[in-house]
Amino acid sequence: MDDMTTTYRTLRRIRYETRLRLLQVHAVERITPKMKRITLGGDELAGFVSASYDDHVKLFFPPAGQEKPVLPTLGPNGPAFPEGAARPVARDYTPRRYDAAANTLAIDFVLHGDGPATSWAAQAKPGQFLGVGGPRGSFVVPNGFDWYLLAGDETALPAIGRRLEELPPGTRALVVIEVADAGEQQRFDTRTRLDARWLHRGGAEPDALRLTKTVAELTLPPGDGYAWVATEATAAKALRRHLVEERGLRRDRVRASAYWRRGAVATHETYDD
Repeated sequence: MDDMTTTYRTLRRIRYETRLRLLQVHAVERITPKMKRITLGGDELAGFVSASYDDHVKLFFPPAGQEKPVLPTLGPNGPAFPEGAARPVARDYTPRRYDAAANTLAIDFVLHGDGPATSWAAQAKPGQFLGVGGPRGSFVVPNGFDWYLLAGDETALPAIGRRLEELPPGTRALVVIEVADAGEQQRFDTRTRLDARWLHRGGAEPDALRLTKTVAELTLPPGDGYAWVATEATAAKALRRHLVEERGLRRDRVRASAYWRRGAVATHETYDD
């Protein structure tokens, strides 16, 4: 591999100055029965930057009975909330689409269970307020690889959809996504050469073996590829191990993240050992 190709495929990290924004809901759209897209806007959104499809912002939800969440101030010792103020519940989400011209930010919410994020998204209406912090940085994967593998469950769909929209025309992309049923499949606005495989759980629980088995059956294209995985912690670890140890991908060519962990809340971890 020559120096030019190596540079073209160099991964890089970008850091941003952390900003906190109080935004309002502009639009609410049902993408599938269990996925809602909520579009936010407001003057404070100006200057928003997100350079990578798997960036995450922290969303601050208003406490019950309150119109707006109380946002912390950022100081040398980290975020600080006003004394006596009720701290809002916060969760990490993917910036699905930022439109600088319209000054809007779309966030996709999976509607499952009765957690604070799901409960808020289920009733969200234009005019309501939401706090948004970050992103603090981006891990940028260049577009120069010969092929890309994207795998995960519905929590990974916002990042996968964004990536497929942003990849150049003709890029070879293999996608494996586990969802509840056929009604949760999405159509992607992409010009890639896409090979998408949807796995339906039916009434079953998410299963690490289901995703790993399907990925193991894939014939990976020749050339230098990059794999991205995001799902439950056990499945993310299993897929990374399979791709590195059994399929022979370089460790720095596989990025695996836990977007949730069974029995836990607010999980977001990346495995790169």
